Amino acid sequence: MTQNGDDATLVRRPGIPDLRTAPDGDEPAPPQDPQADQPLQELPQDRNQALLEAAKQVGALLKREGHLFALAGSVAAYAHGGEKNLQHDVDFAIRPEDAEAVAATLHEAGLTVYTPPEDWLIKATCFGQPVDIIFELAHRPVGADMLERAEELSVDSVRMPVLAPTDLLWSLTAAFSEHHCDFGAALPIARALREKVDWEKVRRECGDAPMPAAFFFLLERLNVI
Repeated sequence: MTQNGDDATLVRRPGIPDLRTAPDGDEPAPPQDPQADQPLQELPQDRNQALLEAAKQVGALLKREGHLFALAGSVAAYAHGGEKNLQHDVDFAIRPEDAEAVAATLHEAGLTVYTPPEDWLIKATCFGQPVDIIFELAHRPVGADMLERAEELSVDSVRMPVLAPTDLLWSLTAAFSEHHCDFGAALPIARALREKVDWEKVRRECGDAPMPAAFFFLLERLNVI
């Protein structure tokens, strides 16, 4: 998902409190991983595995606290059987009304949490990896119905809800626009999950938007669908 740099300015948004990026003064920092003693520097150097470790940690925290959520983005595609060629961050989908509680859960666990200028997500950092907590996909608020359709899958040995393949491909395809049109990132996911996706539903949900239509044309020419 689109991300800002880690130097994004803290802003106040209705329903989401200002969040500290680090403890104040001499207050000891809470452990980065409350469920393991492994120090940060011993994490795998491989970026894909580091992103998976971050996804597992955040997913376990949200699951333990009973939040309604689903893994999204390239890590979700991997969980469904896609390639272990992850993108630059980890994505989770939540309802807008749950943003404050989710932010508090991550902050209390010792993760850096902040609000970027965009008003459709909050951001966190886990094991040095960026994590996007998204409550609006393709300009639509994430609803309970989408999260309830999520499938519980094993993500590198940690089970958590993962966006259903049709919802995942819709979220990627419907987000295409004149300013964001990276077919190269979405094409391998479409190839890997094509037999699990209701493509007619994705088409209907995307309507007549030109960039999604161009992606469907490419998928047809490549015999993906």
